[in-house]
Amino acid sequence: MRILLTNDDGVNARGLELLETVARTFSDDIWIVAPADEQSGTGHSLTLTVPVRVRRHDDRRFSVTGTPTDAVMLALAHIMKDSPPDLILSGINRGANLGEDVTYSGTVSAAMEGALAGVRSIALSQGYSREGMGDTVPFAAAQAWAERVLAPLVEFDMPARSLVNINFPALPPEQIQGIRICRQGIRDYGRLRIVQRKDPRGYEYFWFGLAPVVQTPGHSTDLETVADGYIAVTPLHLDLTHDASLATLKDRFG
Repeated sequence: MRILLTNDDGVNARGLELLETVARTFSDDIWIVAPADEQSGTGHSLTLTVPVRVRRHDDRRFSVTGTPTDAVMLALAHIMKDSPPDLILSGINRGANLGEDVTYSGTVSAAMEGALAGVRSIALSQGYSREGMGDTVPFAAAQAWAERVLAPLVEFDMPARSLVNINFPALPPEQIQGIRICRQGIRDYGRLRIVQRKDPRGYEYFWFGLAPVVQTPGHSTDLETVADGYIAVTPLHLDLTHDASLATLKDRFG
C-alpha cells in the first residue's frame, strides 16, 4: 500500500510526525507532501494568483508553499503522477475538526481533494483543552488510538467522493470510552461569541469564539461524541445537493 501523508499544520508539525509513525505500521511506502507553513483555516482553497513552489527534502518528502489542497494536487498530478497513492491520510491536526469546522479545515479539505481524485482519504484531528494549547497540545490520545481506529478503514471501500473524518477527544488514552460512528454536528450560530477589544493604539479588533453545541437525541453527532469521551468517526460526502428541494424548485420554475 502506498500512503500519502499531508496536513494543514505544516511539514514540520508534531502531528504529522506522529501520523508517519502510525502509517508505517501499515506500510513502508510512505510519501509526505505537506504545506511548508501552517495553513489552518484555509479550507478547500486553491492558490491561483501567485506561483506555488515545491521543496524536496528527500526522495519521498516534499513541502509546498501553498494550501493543503495545493499540496494534494501537486502530489497527485506531479510528484506522484507515476506512482499514485492508494490512501491519503491528513493530519494529525492540532485541534478538533467537528461540525461545520470541516468546511473551514485545511486538514479535512486535503482529504476532500483526495476523495475528489478517487483516492481513499481519511482526516485525523486531536482535540485539546484550554490547559494544553499551542506547542503543548498533547497527542497522547491519538498516539494510543490512531492505529486501532485506522485498521478497519485503510482498506475500506469508500463510496465515490466520500471520506472519513476522525476526531480524538482531549483526554488521556485510558479515559477514552471507545470509538463511536456518528454524523456531523452543528453549533448554534445564533449565539456565536465575538469578543471585541481595543489595541494599544485605540483600534478595535475581534476574537471569534465557538458557539454552544446543538444537542441532538441520543447525542448522535461528532460534537457530542467527543464531549462524551469517545473517538468520533464520521463519514462525509462531497455532494452538497439538497435533494429534498429539487422537486419543489422544479415546480416553482414550471
